[in-house]
Amino acid sequence: MIDYLAQRRADLAQRCPYPVLLWAGDPPSRNFPANTYPFRASSHFLYFAGRPLPGAALLLAEGKATLFMDEPAPSAALWHGPTPSPAAQAEGIGAQAVYPLADLLQQTVDAVTLPPDLTQVSDRAMALVQSLVDLRLRHDDWALAEMRFAAQVSVQAHRAGMAATRQSTTEAEVRAAIEQVMIAHQCPCAYNSIVTTHGEVLHNEHYHHPLQPGDLLLVDAGAETPQGWAADITRTWPVSGQFLSPQRDLYNVVLAAHDACIAAARPGVEYRDLHLLACRTLAAGLVDLGILRGQPDDLVERDIHALFFPHGVGHLLGLDVHDMEDLGDWAGYAPGRQRSSRFGLGYLRLDRPLAPRMVVTIEPGFYQVPGLLTPARQSGQYDDAVNWERLEDFASVRGIRIEDDVLITQEGCDVLTAALPVVAEELEALVGGKG
Repeated sequence: MIDYLAQRRADLAQRCPYPVLLWAGDPPSRNFPANTYPFRASSHFLYFAGRPLPGAALLLAEGKATLFMDEPAPSAALWHGPTPSPAAQAEGIGAQAVYPLADLLQQTVDAVTLPPDLTQVSDRAMALVQSLVDLRLRHDDWALAEMRFAAQVSVQAHRAGMAATRQSTTEAEVRAAIEQVMIAHQCPCAYNSIVTTHGEVLHNEHYHHPLQPGDLLLVDAGAETPQGWAADITRTWPVSGQFLSPQRDLYNVVLAAHDACIAAARPGVEYRDLHLLACRTLAAGLVDLGILRGQPDDLVERDIHALFFPHGVGHLLGLDVHDMEDLGDWAGYAPGRQRSSRFGLGYLRLDRPLAPRMVVTIEPGFYQVPGLLTPARQSGQYDDAVNWERLEDFASVRGIRIEDDVLITQEGCDVLTAALPVVAEELEALVGGKG
């Protein structure tokens, strides 16, 4: 680990000509100071420190690291047991020196740090932002090993959720089975799990709905390693263990978009083009089912597909499940590019060419969101393109999403989450206890 940290620090020094100060942060209190949420260090701190150190700061200059961290309070041993000293922590991360936080201002006068408002940044801060983006866009071998482990745990968790569906009566019971696997591997959730029969709510975090025959269960859940590296997987399966015919038809349309994007992912390909490929594939499938009318390219140009697929096809993945989105669009969008005002492109999180060692998600979907479809139908402006009566035949589908984590390689790509099936019949077998 220390060798990788040293290389990251050296790479930062080559890109950013200023000393850099990064903060780990402190665990926030839930309702009184001693009752805190689980601590999760800043991802930028984790990238160069390699471990979460509450209350610490890291000064990086000329490829060397200085840790600022106070000795634990005398009462810490009573409540928390033995705690490593700052000197021991500094040795563990390969820092060349360690000082108490009181010395911070004396030694970091010329350091640059991330500003709270990225809309107004100095040239020095911009150099830091761009350096962090350049480094974290492509993952070293240690990071990739961590992400493979997160993917492995997440695959096991989803399999456990599928198996638990047979005996569960609510979404919460399936969620419990999924997160139990993560906890058993000492991995927290990388984000709040989505386990819902109401897949039309894109970030649904309620788990009280009963599981009924005929329901589809959309599960978006991923583990995070103790060092902070994330996985992000979505699968959609039938509660009964058998897709209804309309559900299978729409599922296969989404799967076709998923497969087409993964087949096309390789260095030099624009991620925006993968998104548009997903859009055209979905539009073509919906035309074949009689839900849409017209040519797929024309439908996508008019953003008709976005009535059912309003979000982007994925995002960067790394230390954050939406990696570096704390930097706004500096990471997701290549220099000189801005978000589109188009309905079908405005939620695209990533718009840059793919490169080896990048990890991205591919996650097309189909959703029947009342807040989108009801006013669209009432307006009449889409009547030439949407067969509303035919759409009613697919009322049993609230939402479908299929998501995998994809490493871009020198020649193409490697699906880190490929051990979890995506084919409808294989999902049915797992839910039915035959997989």
